[in-house]
Amino acid sequence: MLCFTQALLHLASGSAHPLAKGGSSLGLLKQDWRGSQGWCWMVCVEQTGRKTGTGTLAGVIDLAVDWMTDLKEGVCLSAFWYSHEQCCWTSNETTFDDRDKCPQWQKWSELLVNQSEGASAYILNYFLYILWALCFAFLAVSLVRVFAPYACGSGIPEIKTILSGFIIRGYLGKWTLLIKTVTLVLVVSSGLSLGKEGPLVHVACCCGNFFSSLFSKYSKNEGKRREVLSAAAAAGVSVAFGAPIGGVLFSLEEVSYYFPLKTLWRSFFAALVAAFTLRSINPFGNSRLVLFYVEYHTPWYMAELFPFILLGVFGGLWGTLFIRCNIAWCRRRKTTRLGKYPVLEVIVITAITAIIAYPNPYTRRSTSELISELFNDCGALESSQLCDYINDPNMTRPVDDIPDRPAGPGVYTAMWQLALALVFKIVITIFTFGMKIPSGLFIPSMAVGAMAGRMVGIGVEQLAYHHHDWIIFRNWCRPGADCVTPGLYAMVGAAACLGGVTRMTVSLVVIMFELTGGLEYIVPLMAAAVTSKWVADAFGKEGIYEAHIHLNGYPFLDVKDEFTHRTLATDVMRPRRGEAPLSVLTQDSMTVEDVETLIKETDYNGFPVVVSKDSERLIGFAQRRELILAIKNARQRQDGVVSNSIVYFTEDPPELPPNSPHPLKLRRILNLSPFTVTDHTPMETVVDIFRKLGLRQCLVTRSGRLLGIITKKDVLRHMAQMANQDPESIMFN
Repeated sequence: MLCFTQALLHLASGSAHPLAKGGSSLGLLKQDWRGSQGWCWMVCVEQTGRKTGTGTLAGVIDLAVDWMTDLKEGVCLSAFWYSHEQCCWTSNETTFDDRDKCPQWQKWSELLVNQSEGASAYILNYFLYILWALCFAFLAVSLVRVFAPYACGSGIPEIKTILSGFIIRGYLGKWTLLIKTVTLVLVVSSGLSLGKEGPLVHVACCCGNFFSSLFSKYSKNEGKRREVLSAAAAAGVSVAFGAPIGGVLFSLEEVSYYFPLKTLWRSFFAALVAAFTLRSINPFGNSRLVLFYVEYHTPWYMAELFPFILLGVFGGLWGTLFIRCNIAWCRRRKTTRLGKYPVLEVIVITAITAIIAYPNPYTRRSTSELISELFNDCGALESSQLCDYINDPNMTRPVDDIPDRPAGPGVYTAMWQLALALVFKIVITIFTFGMKIPSGLFIPSMAVGAMAGRMVGIGVEQLAYHHHDWIIFRNWCRPGADCVTPGLYAMVGAAACLGGVTRMTVSLVVIMFELTGGLEYIVPLMAAAVTSKWVADAFGKEGIYEAHIHLNGYPFLDVKDEFTHRTLATDVMRPRRGEAPLSVLTQDSMTVEDVETLIKETDYNGFPVVVSKDSERLIGFAQRRELILAIKNARQRQDGVVSNSIVYFTEDPPELPPNSPHPLKLRRILNLSPFTVTDHTPMETVVDIFRKLGLRQCLVTRSGRLLGIITKKDVLRHMAQMANQDPESIMFN
């Protein structure tokens, strides 16, 4: 409705479209419809990603993950489709001390053998927990392997590559969308150390690609399609976290190759629609827009910047360790027999994860619930072990301003459990990310940082309580005052670790304060994010997504790299001296059989079209795929087109003798304005052109005469050679 209203408003405005200049009402309607297709696309993606996403994408994923995660431990008798929390919401028999227990929710031991305590009940629940996890993981990897191999991984490295101009056919298809949505629920519910936020970017881009095919403006123009996919990536982060502005900045900083002002404005509009719709749906159950809402009652102090920076150092070191170890493991998977057994690998990792995770309450629960508990401040109504402080019976302060207190036995128990969970999470995430299942890295990285940050926060809190007379605490931490917030340290640690892995900065800070609602704590988040990036960059410039791009051999030119060498286009173009001449098509002297033979004997993406092989004056460029389809359709639908038919790329073919076979005219598939550079163009300029325009190839000419061609792969090999690397070590798969 918005699209048609916009078109009608433009039509009604005489100043916008003066009919006196020869335009017609129908023509103006068509023009306005074409101009408003971008807005229609954004509304379609957002409404599908939000309203129907409540039943098919984001909402159902969240609800299904909660239900299936709790299904590993028990079932709701009143309604089996309820999660543990939903089941006890409807119960009138819960108490403050046992708010998570209600008669309607029963563990498997209670349901099967009527026992809730004891060794036999624990062993039975332990066994069924592992069994459910294995079932979920096996079903997920089987669906991916059989129906949609492209549904594995996070998808962000491939999305970055697609937005740079490279085409991965089928990666944004309907089957990939369906299988990734289903298997994402299964793998997150299995308890593996992965998240759903990264894969939701892939899911959103699949939706964007589907809706782009409905509008001719985008279906026939790869450049415009990439623009709307950039906006879809922003919508994916908005769907995942409830962080609309952070989603726009994430697409701008981390994913998109080319982000013009028009795309920024449309992404902002998508974020607006997402925010309104998300608020009306209330998927997080807290009547707020954010996933981990926090409400701290104490400001941060300048002296706390030191532990915040230490958390940034930890995040940078963790990011470096994770990237190097994960890439080494993934390379081993690709180069050894391990890669031939993806199902077995997933089953083994799932079994190890479930066996180790169950005894520890901080690894048994879902990662999102863990992060939420680590972020929370300890109020009077909190029943977590992390809030088991020794209370002063003479305390008369308000409930929302509880002073620092000595830690009780529950806090010390939680500390060593968190330490074990931290080590386990660090190790198991290295082996989990990159398996042949949908796997995101945002939430596991945040969990690592949140656990480290919470432990540091509790340590600082107890140090300030027991030594409040030290000079460092004297000015801002008095007895009976609430001066240290451990949850804030968890939030800062989460941002530091996520930044160390992805190397995000601006978008990371915005996502974090949108995610938590902690607008007052931007400076600590900025300090941790910048420190994390500096430390991680000291060991290597690549983030996890760029590292996986290079591991998989995708032809990707990173816009962050600089090329300052003084080489020319003639030094890089092919053919070089001693090589076979360039494969070309002539405009009026090749038969259908000649063209088919050239296509069969080569695997090039396309062919330059010249006047003749003697003059080699450039006419245009013909794509391989369009040539194949045009010849196939002509043989099936046009009478007289045979192998001896002459192929013409000219506007008006000459008259042929009466007995000649019917010619094949392919002028319509010819790109008459391929991008060209001269042989003396500096490679610095050529690299910049490839980056900003997302080109796959560029023709090299001199005075209109074709000399050679430069592909993106040639540019990457040349850059590797200039960096003293072996150009043949770059493998494009």
